[in-house]
Amino acid sequence: MEKSALDNRWVARLDQAGQNRALAMSQIHGLPDLIARVLAGRGVTVDEAIEFLDPTIRSLMPDPHKLTDCEKAATRLLRAIERGESVAIFGDYDVDGAASSALMFRFLSHFGVRATIYIPDRVFEGYGPNPAAINQLVDNGAQLIVTVDCGSTSHEALAAAAARNIDVVVIDHHQVTHELPPCHALVNPNREDDLSGQGHLCAAGVVFMVLVATLRLLRAAGNKRILAIDLLQWLDIVALATVCDVVPLKGLNRAYVVKGLVAARHQSNAGLAALLRKAGLAGPVTPYHFGFLIGPRINAGGRIGDAALGSRLLTLDDAGEADVIAQRLDELNRERQAMEAIMLQEAEAEALAEYGDGEGASVIVTAHEKWHPGIVGLIAARLKEKFKRPAFAIAFDPSGRGTGSGRSINGFDMGRMVRAAVDEGLLVKGGGHAMAAGLTVERANLGRLRTFFTEKAERTVAGLVANETLKIDGAIGASGATLELIDRLEAAGPYGSGHAQPLFAVPAHRLRDARLVGEKHVKVTLEAMDGSRLDGIAFRAADTPLGNLLINSRGASLHVAGSLGADHYQGARRIQLRVCDAAPAK
Repeated sequence: MEKSALDNRWVARLDQAGQNRALAMSQIHGLPDLIARVLAGRGVTVDEAIEFLDPTIRSLMPDPHKLTDCEKAATRLLRAIERGESVAIFGDYDVDGAASSALMFRFLSHFGVRATIYIPDRVFEGYGPNPAAINQLVDNGAQLIVTVDCGSTSHEALAAAAARNIDVVVIDHHQVTHELPPCHALVNPNREDDLSGQGHLCAAGVVFMVLVATLRLLRAAGNKRILAIDLLQWLDIVALATVCDVVPLKGLNRAYVVKGLVAARHQSNAGLAALLRKAGLAGPVTPYHFGFLIGPRINAGGRIGDAALGSRLLTLDDAGEADVIAQRLDELNRERQAMEAIMLQEAEAEALAEYGDGEGASVIVTAHEKWHPGIVGLIAARLKEKFKRPAFAIAFDPSGRGTGSGRSINGFDMGRMVRAAVDEGLLVKGGGHAMAAGLTVERANLGRLRTFFTEKAERTVAGLVANETLKIDGAIGASGATLELIDRLEAAGPYGSGHAQPLFAVPAHRLRDARLVGEKHVKVTLEAMDGSRLDGIAFRAADTPLGNLLINSRGASLHVAGSLGADHYQGARRIQLRVCDAAPAK
């Protein structure tokens, strides 16, 4: 397929070497052809296939001490537990920060430590530790401060702690500058002198490794409370953070999510269970529920409400209290959705005015004085999807200072570009990782920043966009889409960043029906020559080229591309194709 409704060129994911690997996998291990193709298309070798389908924490977690400073951090936590110190946990206001904070809180509380969680206000304090907050924590009695999902570049704030003779343990995963902050320990697999190879972990995944190391020390010290603790019970929190932070689902991350989903399905975490009920969960918990139902609700607190609601919810064991907070987060999420719709309309209008159809731009940068700074990340993500370019959205306050967030496309390191802008003096501050970044900029520098981003990204982004294709794992007919196949596909997951959701072509099927459902989705029914049918849905496709093609092609023959999944409705499990592209069958 050379050109689809969304201007994609469809190509086979596997080259000849990949096809040979899939064939060998199928013959040696007895795997179905489609499953072997999916595994081979994601870099799994013939020898790895069986173990890959059953990932375990034991086999995929390296010795935690391979993380630079992990032993120092674990030893300091041990001392805090043995001395009964008061510990302040300083977290970020997103899902990873909330999950990391809750994980550390639950661990320390189990050993009788007086732990408190501090989440900064996104609007008034911004990202990461600040001197005022650090001093407040010390004034309130903190004898140790542990920062999670932040702190790697917080030199001034950590210097304030050092001036008060307070140790700080930083557990983070964001990219680090050459100059390390003053702290007792910095556990971050992305620091330059870390050779652990775990740079793909989210913060909660790093926290879990530090807790494993701490538990080892507690066991050696003869602490009796270790007999009543099972770290694996908290993998639901780690899995939630791993999915929502969009880190690559490979290696240890994959084990975190697979085993975390098992824990989540027991619904032993009162906070998670309450949110799942509010979200109207149907069927077992999946990465989709984490990423699209639970994550946005937890994030809503940090975006437009009380930033501490999410972390507090994940620490709760009382179902009644959890229901109250889950209800508030659900309400905030609805408010956020309404605000986002207005902001997105304004951002798209500005992008079209500034860049036209976007084809001439390497980076989209939009800004507005009336936007809520807590929602700019969502706007950036939508712009990236629409224009297929790295994109930023910036909210300026009355003083002319802007808080912005960016989202990147695969293959372009946005975090590195933002750090370069900091070095050039164009940003007040900024940082992040390859796929997402945050920044603070003065209005007077906005024009220069746009030019700088364009020049930095132009060559790389042009090449990535020019070679953009839709990679197809295989072809399938309506009769071949079975629940058994879906179960096999799920075993080869979970899917997400770094482990792409399998896409299948459904060739030359008659579009028996297409209609709008809800406000934005298009529901379809495809029919094969033998009369077998396959139901599908194109999410958020209304008034898009894809949605228009589907609505206007009833009765026609189409090639359709999408991913297979199971829809749970009123207790029944049904096959569903999640349509991502289509083209007339000529």
